[in-house]
Amino acid sequence: MANEGCRIYLITPPAFDPLAFRDTLASALDAGDVAAVQLRLKDVEDDALIAAIEALRPVAQDRGVAFLMNDRPDLAVAYGCDGAHVGQTDTPAAVARKILGKLTLGVTCHDSRDLAMEAGEAGADYVAFGAFFPTATKETTVQASLETLEWWHELMELPCVAIGGITAENCGPLVRAGADFLAVVGCVWNHPDGPAAGVRALNAAIAAS
Repeated sequence: MANEGCRIYLITPPAFDPLAFRDTLASALDAGDVAAVQLRLKDVEDDALIAAIEALRPVAQDRGVAFLMNDRPDLAVAYGCDGAHVGQTDTPAAVARKILGKLTLGVTCHDSRDLAMEAGEAGADYVAFGAFFPTATKETTVQASLETLEWWHELMELPCVAIGGITAENCGPLVRAGADFLAVVGCVWNHPDGPAAGVRALNAAIAAS
């Protein structure tokens, strides 16, 4: 996940049937530039996670899109993913770094410059700030600021991801503030004209920002 200007970081819906979802994911990735797909399924058994990895990982990797696991660096390594993303209450970043080896590690840092710097020191390949807008995907207790993005972009080389309620309509300030990636869920999967249209709309908005 090199920095090539602001790009889409696509997170899977909170629930789906992996086999049925393969074509949906393929249509979204074929619609325009997407840097990464994160598999994020909460409160499911390992067998379900593994089934989802095996169904979706080839769809992403065959298109040159990084496939990342949420929370589970062990499964990322065991099942051929490109890396993992951990939160502040998941596997500690330094431990995840050891598990992942050279694979990609991302770390949630909310709106904290200190947490972001600690993540970088622990070996993170990118840090994630958010939530920037209200979101129905998960409970949010932190409102992230554009100033944090701007500060990070100006002083740090490590890429940053903006997350939380991002849409084609509101992403402009985040792009201009220096976000390297926009992590999105609903604006793609719930787009009224389908996920492919969601990807096209977000890429157009990024390009226009």
